Amino acid sequence: MRDIEEPAEDVTVSAPKTWATGAPAVAHALTYALGQTSPKRTALTLLNINQARGFDCPGCAWPEPAPGHRHRNEYCENGAKHISDEATSRRVTREFFERHPVDELNGRSDYWLNQQGRLTEPMVLREGARHYEPIGWDEALDLLATELRGLDHPDEALFYTSGRLANEPAFLLQLLARAFGTNNLPDCSNMCHESSGSALNETLGIGKGSVSLDDIYDADLVFVVGQNPGTNHPRMLSALEETKRRGGQVIAVNPLPEAGLLRFKHPQKVRGVIGRGTDIADQFLQIRPGGDLALFQMLNRLLLEAEDEAPGTVLDGEFIAAHTTGFAAFADHARRITWPQVERATGLSREEIEQVHARVLRSRSVIVCWAMGLTQHKHGVPTIREVVNFLLLRGNIGRPGAGVCPVRGHSNVQGDRTMGIWERMPQPFLDALEAEFGFKPPSAHGVDSVDAIRAMRDGRAKVFVGVAGNFVRATPDSDATERAMRNCRLTVHISTKLNRSHAVCGRTALILPTLGRSDRDVQAGGEQFMTVEDSMSEIHATRGRLAPASEHLLSEVSIISRLARKVLGAQPDIPWETFESDYDTIRDRISRVVPGFEDFNARVRRPGGFRLPNPVNSRVFRTPSGKAVFTTNDVTVLQAPKGHLVLQTLRSHDQWNTIPYAMDDRYRGIKGGRRVVLVNPADLADLGIADASRVDLVGVWSDGVERRAPDFRVVAYPTSRGSAAAYYPETNVLVPLDSVADISNTPTSKSVIVRLEPATV
Repeated sequence: MRDIEEPAEDVTVSAPKTWATGAPAVAHALTYALGQTSPKRTALTLLNINQARGFDCPGCAWPEPAPGHRHRNEYCENGAKHISDEATSRRVTREFFERHPVDELNGRSDYWLNQQGRLTEPMVLREGARHYEPIGWDEALDLLATELRGLDHPDEALFYTSGRLANEPAFLLQLLARAFGTNNLPDCSNMCHESSGSALNETLGIGKGSVSLDDIYDADLVFVVGQNPGTNHPRMLSALEETKRRGGQVIAVNPLPEAGLLRFKHPQKVRGVIGRGTDIADQFLQIRPGGDLALFQMLNRLLLEAEDEAPGTVLDGEFIAAHTTGFAAFADHARRITWPQVERATGLSREEIEQVHARVLRSRSVIVCWAMGLTQHKHGVPTIREVVNFLLLRGNIGRPGAGVCPVRGHSNVQGDRTMGIWERMPQPFLDALEAEFGFKPPSAHGVDSVDAIRAMRDGRAKVFVGVAGNFVRATPDSDATERAMRNCRLTVHISTKLNRSHAVCGRTALILPTLGRSDRDVQAGGEQFMTVEDSMSEIHATRGRLAPASEHLLSEVSIISRLARKVLGAQPDIPWETFESDYDTIRDRISRVVPGFEDFNARVRRPGGFRLPNPVNSRVFRTPSGKAVFTTNDVTVLQAPKGHLVLQTLRSHDQWNTIPYAMDDRYRGIKGGRRVVLVNPADLADLGIADASRVDLVGVWSDGVERRAPDFRVVAYPTSRGSAAAYYPETNVLVPLDSVADISNTPTSKSVIVRLEPATV
């Protein structure tokens, strides 16, 4: 098959869109799908995605409505593109690797690598070689098992996952790692919602959101903070449209005015095709990056003062007294914040914030939704703790139409954590593993994604096994990450598509191709299905319907089970071969290890599956005090030095995680390229930089290391003053490895201090 051409950068700019979706989204999705495969395969794919007897979209983790209430086309533009990308008819064969040495692949764009198609057979890059070559499954797994058994300590191995991994293989992967003797289970959540989990565990006793789709529909007021649903989880817009239809209001808080939060045209409704659509945000707060903590702390001060003026009418005193602790210290701290502090941190006016306060007072039930715009700052954890304070004040936790809603950006990242993919799983989970499988799991904490890079860099980790994902391009400080990966003895990637991580290799490297979410999975025990967990703790089945891309592919369950037999032998006594042949046997074990999964096999076969219990919704808080915790959080004012800007990295519209599907960003008016930096026109004037000029982005960090992303086109854009925005993974090179959120260790990808210099290219 002819290789896909590398696109040339030829950027054109038009005005940003003021609405999202509608008929153009349908057209773009179908054009992309038909460019990847046949009309018949496209129809089969799109008619099965997100259906009760079909397969779960491998994109975002936004939940589906209950069976009987979901549309026959229950997917968004980006979901259709993502599943079409997986269902592509293009193939990466041994002949492809013969034509392209690994050094050439390393210089190719993320777009080009992804567009080559599905991987078809195991490949090995032997030490000193320039090309990958074919290798049989037994030989490949023997090579990996030999390296693992030859380590001086199990902690010299890393087992990384992304959220594409379903529950059953995730459970087996953590079982393999812990039976091998390590808790080194870094995952993509370390780099996105770890701040959410840290804050929610501390304050509410569980690291998950508390709301359902029905809560979103019935809320009086929904905050959408630091997220862009029009691009990252577009089906959320249909839920917010229903909120508006039922009389609720929406407040959007973001440094950029995103089209989807302004107006939404539902492509499955007449008003969305030929009508004006639905205005989503009743109020838009164009906040400075990192200013959200100051905003919510001032809202909390205003609520306290309103209660002073009308005692017993504003705060939920009964809830606070019965179900919380720490209120007095919190209230004393919150009252000290000043308007000058808040205005400087947020860039908002007092009038804007007081308008929000008035909306809050008129609302009985409030939900706060958020994503990376809150989590990827040094003060990400305190920010989310302050959001919890805000909700606790009026009892907006544990009742209908109210609660916390961290919106996950990857289909099963929450499920992977539930299954034990975490370097710091609590002791009760480890005890349950011991009781079920008869071995003692290690208790010492493992490394997360950032510490995994440090471990490889320092020679403390020698074997990297990545199950799904694109570690090299998902992580910060690209140069440091690539040097660390190349320091390994062996790097292994279990993947469906080619990506940059396959070209950044240890001394030896393996590519192990696996089934996709949409592929039929037939084992000795018959056709199998797996399960996933969405952002709202709903567990449901996912069943592949397409013929696999190659006869040489194995499922992730098969790869992990076969590797475990080679690494562990018969000790401990775990029935890996049975797990591989019948996934029901895996679910039986999960049901006895993971709380909430009792009678797993029967319950998940019901249409739509089941929802995991969340004790917060019964106002049970599994904190040390048994109560929800008010916290005190010092306000951080993020200001760039004179002549510098605060850069946030973000996705383009035609992108899913690290992979762009096109070189365009339709909603932001960018076409034909990705090396653009969006800057407020007033900031450009202050800096003496002309629109459309070429610049290098130079990171500024306390370690004195120059981090440079070269040759970006400046685009005058309505960003918040003092800030800029550019796409990742191209700008991950600017995020210092050691610039992380306190407590969660999440990279600070939304608060990178940069200066713009004339391009050196």
